[in-house]
Amino acid sequence: MKLQEIKNINISGKKVFIRCDFNVPMDEYSNITDDRRIRSALNTIRYCIDHDCAIILASHFGRPKEVYEEKYSLKPIAKRLHTLLKQDILMAKNVVEEDTLEQAKHLKSGEILLLENLRFHKGETKNDEEFAKKLASMADIYINDAFGVSHRAHASVEGITKYFDKESKAAGFLLAKEIQFFHHIIENPKRPFVAIIGGSKVSGKLEVLNNLVSKVDKILIGGGMAFTFLKALGNNVGNSLVEDDLIPEALRIMNKAKELGVKFYLPVDVVAAEAFDKEAFAKPTTIQEIPKNWMGLDIGPATTLLFAQALEDAHTILWNGPMGVYEMDKFAKGSTKISHAVAASYATTVVGGGDTADLVRITGDEDEMTFISTGGGASLELIEGKILPGVKALVLDGE
Repeated sequence: MKLQEIKNINISGKKVFIRCDFNVPMDEYSNITDDRRIRSALNTIRYCIDHDCAIILASHFGRPKEVYEEKYSLKPIAKRLHTLLKQDILMAKNVVEEDTLEQAKHLKSGEILLLENLRFHKGETKNDEEFAKKLASMADIYINDAFGVSHRAHASVEGITKYFDKESKAAGFLLAKEIQFFHHIIENPKRPFVAIIGGSKVSGKLEVLNNLVSKVDKILIGGGMAFTFLKALGNNVGNSLVEDDLIPEALRIMNKAKELGVKFYLPVDVVAAEAFDKEAFAKPTTIQEIPKNWMGLDIGPATTLLFAQALEDAHTILWNGPMGVYEMDKFAKGSTKISHAVAASYATTVVGGGDTADLVRITGDEDEMTFISTGGGASLELIEGKILPGVKALVLDGE
């Protein structure tokens, strides 16, 4: 897949609309707790500054229900951009009202205008044609640098691309890097290729597993989703999270792995608790001995050792989804130890998914990973083999 990239089109002196993903975590006081997504967009923004562009930045943040909600305003983002870029950031009062359109119209080279939260306008998530047209009217060039939302057919991601020709729209540096990285490791990985798949539900990862099973050498399953597979094999998993309707699918995936000679690893022990509660009494137990009314909330010490050994000969590791309820300290040990094992390996290590990216930041392993994706759902759909709506319009003809 060959994308039209920003470095290959003429942007000098032009007005550029950059769709970013500034959907960053904030605490109750509107302090940004992790600005990785903002920092990831800086290369593209600085490139536009260096080419004397007038720059319009746009992003969503959270899921506001009203036309304006203070807690979902992008004002804290403007402050952080000001700090990182060391220049003034003009903050629009809204998204496409007349005053903002006028502000965009008179924007000078080197100036940066940040629009308010795109989702304050209902047309964004509905991919409204009129809204997309108004967004497009602000600029000469459209750049998508928001990998995290490129799997969504929204107005600022997909609809807007219809109003720019091939020479006036492109992928930013971050988006291009994400697409190329995932495409390379899925289509041409160095082997052995090991996938670690976790998270709570099988349903969210079903297509990923179906696609990966024919591409990898080993699959390690952790998190809540493991219990559907364990129950499918006849284990009594107590009150652990199970999607009974997906047991046939789980069996089919395991049978497919067996046919293809793919080694399929499941937990041999877990940390079980009486309730989903950080104060609940918890203990490690083998899969065969989970108490009747208890639930597994983390992989156990034996599984951690088993998974770490399975990673030792890996040349490529793809990790999507934590091994347990890592937000609770009592159930974070498995995820933490796997994070350290992945970080210590000599493999190309790719972390996909918001929770997993958050986890490796907490464990201090962030800098040891080869690549950390900024997108959760988008990375999953790439692994599934799909062409993302926000990327499709940027693919060069014949590719």
